[in-house]
Amino acid sequence: MRKIGLFLSQDYKLLSVAAALEVFETVNKFSLADLQPKPFEIVLLASDETIAQNKEALGYQLTSLKDASSMQIILIPAFTSDDMQATLMANRNSIPHLVAQYQKGVCLGSFCTGAFLLGASGLLNGKIATTHVDASNGFANAFPQVKLKPDKTVTQDDRLYTSGGATSSFHLLLHLVHEYCGKEMAIRIAKVFAIDMDRENQSYFSTFQPSKDHTDELVAIAQSKIEQNYQDAATIEELIRDIPSSRRNIVRRFKQITGITPIEYLQQTRIEAAKKLLEKTSQQMNEIIFSSGYNDPKAFRKVFKKSVGMTPTQYREKFQVR
Repeated sequence: MRKIGLFLSQDYKLLSVAAALEVFETVNKFSLADLQPKPFEIVLLASDETIAQNKEALGYQLTSLKDASSMQIILIPAFTSDDMQATLMANRNSIPHLVAQYQKGVCLGSFCTGAFLLGASGLLNGKIATTHVDASNGFANAFPQVKLKPDKTVTQDDRLYTSGGATSSFHLLLHLVHEYCGKEMAIRIAKVFAIDMDRENQSYFSTFQPSKDHTDELVAIAQSKIEQNYQDAATIEELIRDIPSSRRNIVRRFKQITGITPIEYLQQTRIEAAKKLLEKTSQQMNEIIFSSGYNDPKAFRKVFKKSVGMTPTQYREKFQVR
């Protein structure tokens, strides 16, 4: 029997924990029905501070993270907070215990934005990881030594597992069931929870949401110019030439604030505009291409597929509001 630890961190998202409990409990139920022993012992872990306030949660007794033993894997749920710096500070005392568990041979995994806690531990440095696609820029800026794959649904590097946003948690759970219990059980679970086993990409769920919460007036001007003139400008130089600063200084400050260059910002603004037109209109493809600021249909399709993970036609078929 494998011990699966679910860590109830500060600001944890209940959906992550509930999904894991549902999947592992269902595997145990199926195994008992097949007259087989339960493959999983589920343990809810928490900090001593949390346990001092509540001895149990969700029908389980809480076990101190620092006293956890004989775990196969410890899973970190997503966070509810949008202030990741404050959330990491609230969970800072748990980091040494997670590192100690890993050094003992325990596997560690994270759902969605839970990857930020793994990132803060330093264990992901030099390793592949993913997180919620809309949190990927913030993650990349916070942990530049991690080989972030924002388009991936699930990653595994050595004994470290991560998953993308929301429902991608089920794909990581399915991956673990397959690894620990075999393909037959994984297929049964996929059918029960209606999980698309072959989905490896999450980039088409992303929404370009550039940071505006800053005080750099020069960057704010550049952002505004790009967003208001993305349809007409041929180059980024046209958009920023009236800003009273050198191109080099603008690019440096722009990337420092937003996490991407002005050229990348222009490209993502255009792709996001195209996505909205594909979702909400019946315009011909060429109309959408030109309305998004592109003149070369071939170049547009290449950039769109690289950014979104599917062709414009596939995106329309999947997301258009009929």
